[in-house]
Amino acid sequence: MKKKFIFWIIVTAAVMLALPGLMASFVKSDAGMAACLLLFFVVNPIYSLVVGVFAGKDVGHMWSLPVISAVLYLSGAWLFFGMGEMAFILYAGVYLMIGLITMLVSRKCFHLIGKKFPC
Repeated sequence: MKKKFIFWIIVTAAVMLALPGLMASFVKSDAGMAACLLLFFVVNPIYSLVVGVFAGKDVGHMWSLPVISAVLYLSGAWLFFGMGEMAFILYAGVYLMIGLITMLVSRKCFHLIGKKFPC
């Protein structure tokens, strides 16, 4: 279980820290704005959903993945786009809520599936 957790931390760091860094470094002008909008409104919410689903499989050990994802997003956004920008706190809160709600829903679904179809 520890290997899965470490794997997800590494993937989360890549998505929430490396992608904004790459966009800030290599994509310029109007294309950079479009890439950031794509990142903030498509990639990060979908990644928060994915993290929530995988955290819901084992809430006891992986409950902190949505929290870590939101914190790493906020760190990356402040590092590459502007320290202290309050809008990024709102985005991080939304990503945290997406991850936590998805984790709780998927936990319940996995629990129900496990009762109906025991392995």
